[in-house]
Amino acid sequence: MKNFLFVAFWVIAKTVSGQSLTGTWQLTDHKTCFQAEMKESSTEKELETMMGSNSNSSVAQLIIFKKDGSGEEGVFSVGQKKGSNRSPFQYKLSGNELLFTDKRSGMITQRLVIDEFTDTSLKVHDAVKDCETKAFVRVK
Repeated sequence: MKNFLFVAFWVIAKTVSGQSLTGTWQLTDHKTCFQAEMKESSTEKELETMMGSNSNSSVAQLIIFKKDGSGEEGVFSVGQKKGSNRSPFQYKLSGNELLFTDKRSGMITQRLVIDEFTDTSLKVHDAVKDCETKAFVRVK
């Protein structure tokens, strides 16, 4: 019985600690407060579905979280190892918040609340503006 409890507890602990933010995430959806409040007309919805099915984008906005609490975000093109507009950052996880910090001073520069976090997806919203949301998919 003790072995069973130990194994069960170990499996639960591994499952909980198995989720890691470390890796490369691609931005798939970003809504500003203005976009969240705006209602689309039927014509806009129709155009969006038509344009979305024909578009074949070769650029992506990626954010990379490293194990040491640092990271980098930028726009990457297919076939290019280095992205453009790359900006390094420091981050911390605090409960259900993702905190971006200044490297030198350690001050928090941005707070994001984690709405959903799985092995393959991450959805966050700005702690100050609930209506500003971002959705990411893990690519590495």
